[in-house]
Amino acid sequence: MTVALDLSWRNCVKTWIDQNLEQGHSAESIIESMTTDGFDKDSATTAVYELLRGEIPSAYEYDPSPVSPDRVIHAHDRTIHALLRIEKPQLILFDNVLSADECDRIIELSEKRLVPSTTINPATGIFEQDETRASESCMFGLSEDSFIDNIDRRFSALMNRPLEFGEGLQVVRYRTGGQYLPHFDFAPPGDPGVIEHLSGGGQRAATLIVYLNDVEAGGGTSFPEAGISFSPRKGQAVYFRYSNNLGQLDAATIHAGLPVLAGEKWIINKWMRRYRVPR
Repeated sequence: MTVALDLSWRNCVKTWIDQNLEQGHSAESIIESMTTDGFDKDSATTAVYELLRGEIPSAYEYDPSPVSPDRVIHAHDRTIHALLRIEKPQLILFDNVLSADECDRIIELSEKRLVPSTTINPATGIFEQDETRASESCMFGLSEDSFIDNIDRRFSALMNRPLEFGEGLQVVRYRTGGQYLPHFDFAPPGDPGVIEHLSGGGQRAATLIVYLNDVEAGGGTSFPEAGISFSPRKGQAVYFRYSNNLGQLDAATIHAGLPVLAGEKWIINKWMRRYRVPR
């Protein structure tokens, strides 16, 4: 006889699932273990997927940021300065995240790997080109060589999240006229096509956008709910966090890559997930 999950079980079961996801166990193995222990499979699946999806509440609860509150932060191998902090939503502008030589090298390594950027179709979960995003991009495997490993470790230290919770670096080039219309970096939990992309690591929790060049004109990163935009400056970065420790998602982090009016814009996206990403 199987056991359905009622309200009296939810907190205990949620904590157990949460711990197993953080340890890197797959959603499928957790569901199988719960079913073996007597839980109804549909209820177990729902409980696991609810945690993976997160939720957008009517009132997001801002808890302390994991990032150091210090003005000067030693992140792995580099001293980084926090220039600006905003509490709601949680935004930080950093200086000196990458050296000029590191920026140039990442651009050089990326140029031959670029392909048209894609987004996830919310209905099907398939990656496809979309008119909301006009750019080219490429992905680096997490710590794929010693140079990239050092960058990944620096970013992980700065964001104060385990290296294993991070996705690989995404490098993006926007040519003149390129932009990314307002969007979330997390997967909207109501979209039917996203669960496949959440089963390994859960929702994204925070982003670091690192600017690799000075843009001739345009190309800022805009946060309309916060009423602020950041102009690209080589070596600087913008951090924002949109998943709290309850798994809630902050809709105030909607943002846009404004059109590049002259020249090109090169950036790195570094995304951290809520849980360990299986490799």
